[in-house]
This record gives sequence, structure tokens and C-alpha cells, in this order.
Amino acid sequence: MDIARYSKLISAKDMGHNEQREAKLLERCPPGHEGKKLVNKPATILDASGTIITWYLPDALTDTTQKEIREATDLLAPNLEKSIKADGNWQTHQKWFKQDWENVGSTPGCINISPAWFQQGHENLSDPEVSASLKGPSSEKILKGIARPAAIASAALRVMYPEQYFAGLRTFSNLGHKAVSKELPQMPETLEFWASVFNTLS
Repeated sequence: MDIARYSKLISAKDMGHNEQREAKLLERCPPGHEGKKLVNKPATILDASGTIITWYLPDALTDTTQKEIREATDLLAPNLEKSIKADGNWQTHQKWFKQDWENVGSTPGCINISPAWFQQGHENLSDPEVSASLKGPSSEKILKGIARPAAIASAALRVMYPEQYFAGLRTFSNLGHKAVSKELPQMPETLEFWASVFNTLS
């Protein structure tokens, strides 16, 4: 399959439920003919043009790292719980979340964590600010809790998409200077512990 060609043919309306539409897409962008293959070691999957479309990294997240992720998620439980609303939007409406969350293992919810959240959609443009989820008394503990998993994701990006990785580093370098020079509240302290080259974690 040529992923570039395929991406030009699909739109946001293609949800995978229209069988005729899916058949037409499959006809125009047929899969390869290598057959099925069991892959049990790190590998990349290429499209017809040689573009990497999937990185397969089994056991990349060790049991220890997964435990750290669960513990960091537990630190966010109060914010996650408050995010679900009876009249919420498509991200936070309670009907999209399991109510018996005790049996799920983690508190359901939808929040954004960012050291520099841009208030998109507001009439008055202002400087980015630390997201609400990181303004509480547990913010430093949360940032330290997600540090190693965030660093692992950043290291993966360094290998997979080096241009995006270095663009992220430049962005945070500039952001750090602006945060200090403009005395943006809490941002310098938050950036000190922010371990990801991504600006936002959701």
C-alpha cells in the first residue's frame, strides 16, 4: 500500500463503517502480497514506497516502566475525575467513560498536561500558560512521576523523527527564555521538570 496516496484519498468522514467505500479504497490502494508473517522482534513496516508506517517495538516498556506510568496516572486521578461532566463535550461527556472505574484499574477522564497551554478560541490573545492540571500542589510530584516515561517517548522520537525532535528542543529553549523574560507564572519551574519534547500530553 502507498500510504501517501491513501492519505490523500481519505477524509475525516471515512470512519470505516461504509463497506462500499472501504472496498473502493482497498481496490485503489491494495495491500502488499507478502502474506501473513509472525513478527516477534523489533521491526518496521514499510509501505509500497519504502516509507515507514509502523515501528513495532515489543517489550519496549518494561514492567517497571508500566508500573511508573500507572503510578503517575494515579497522581492525576483527582483531575481526571473532575474532568468528566454530565454536560461535557465530546471529550469529557460522562457517557463515553466507564462508571465502574474501580474495576478498570485507573480513574477515567480526559485532561491535557502542558507547561505552555495556548488558550485557543479565546477572544483576547494572551501568552501561553501552565495548564490547570499542573497548577495544583501536586504539580512537581506529577512532573517527576511522568519524567522517565516522557523521556523514553522523546528518545523514540529522536530515532523515528529527528527533525521533529530537534524542533521540539528549539521550541522549549525559546519558551524557557520567554518564560523568564516575561515572568510567566509557574512556567520556569514547570519547564525545569518537563521531560518531554512534546508540548502537551493528553
